[in-house]
Amino acid sequence: MSLSKNSTADIIKKYGSNAKDTGSTAVQIALLSKRIEELQKHFKEHVKDNHSRTGLLQIVSERKKLLSYLKKKDPSSFQKIIKELKLRD
Repeated sequence: MSLSKNSTADIIKKYGSNAKDTGSTAVQIALLSKRIEELQKHFKEHVKDNHSRTGLLQIVSERKKLLSYLKKKDPSSFQKIIKELKLRD
């Protein structure tokens, strides 16, 4: 259930400072959000896939940790990424 190279590169280009910026918090949050979206599509078709559901919960937890870190370190960037990814309404 990993992302394709093209979609990963597009996300890094959009949220990173350069094409090789994979470590910044905003890029990591965006990549995790994309993986969560892909898994949600998967679960609509495969309802009983509980092993992948466990992985989904781990990804959601990791994104939550990164969001709280970003909120603490850079509130303006936190607000920007929340709006762009439409995480909270």
